[in-house]
Amino acid sequence: MPFYFTPILDYSASSGGIFDVSLCRKNFTMDLTKIPKLKHTQSDNFFLLAGPCAIEGYDMAMRIAESIVAISEELSIPFIFKGSFKKANRSRLDSFTGIGDHEALSILKQVGQQFDLPTVTDIHKESDAAMAAEYVDVLQIPAFLVRQTDLLVAAAQTGKVVNLKKGQFMSPESMHHAVTKVQESGNPQVMITDRGTMFGYQDLVVDFRGIPTMKAYAPTVLDVTHSLQQPNQSAGVTGGRPEMIETIARAGIATGVDGLFIETHFNPAEAKSDGANMLDLKNLAGLMRKLVALRQTVNKF
Repeated sequence: MPFYFTPILDYSASSGGIFDVSLCRKNFTMDLTKIPKLKHTQSDNFFLLAGPCAIEGYDMAMRIAESIVAISEELSIPFIFKGSFKKANRSRLDSFTGIGDHEALSILKQVGQQFDLPTVTDIHKESDAAMAAEYVDVLQIPAFLVRQTDLLVAAAQTGKVVNLKKGQFMSPESMHHAVTKVQESGNPQVMITDRGTMFGYQDLVVDFRGIPTMKAYAPTVLDVTHSLQQPNQSAGVTGGRPEMIETIARAGIATGVDGLFIETHFNPAEAKSDGANMLDLKNLAGLMRKLVALRQTVNKF
């Protein structure tokens, strides 16, 4: 049967009891099978958004995509290739922001065509929505921008699937309003991604109580790698704890997330953005095998 998502009752601790599902749109239905070229939607597996933080060039994007495609085919994981065409939110003026908007978007489109798979990229202003929609299948709203109404409406009006990153400063319950903005703009194809919550000035934590709360609004993804960032470092370069990737990913699967978001690179130390928290590509296959096995166990309950 198709990969549908509909609102559920939530008994999460964060909501203090039964969540009032009437807050959601009663006709909410997201259908992953409507994402062009998405495979293995009948596998009862989690879906995966994965790729490098930023598109650094054609060869690196193709190399990473080829590796993840092989893994997703082996394990029947619905896979969406991720890559930012531009990094607008940087700590310093001299930080890497991209190789050029249209060049990076063109590479994303070529990846999709070469491997017959859907792609996702993040947008930062309203004019990005229509531009990026010409190249990719899913538009992602960065966490710091998820309250920007005009941006969400512009993304929704493209008709593309919209992935809303939960703001590090927002409660799970507050994501209902972001989801509703997209839905009331005529687009039911919306998902939420939790990327951690600020814990002091230089750390993030994942409140897994929020997963069932957000699943009442939309399919919910756990951004494993960004959840392990350590922001606001004095050097102006974000740190991270990649050794905890498997721990957080396992917890997400056990909690019942619908999908996982993982940034990966064949040489994180040399990556031009977010290298400190990315998963080394050579470790992705082993991690996915463990998580698929765990998902199969969770599905029995």
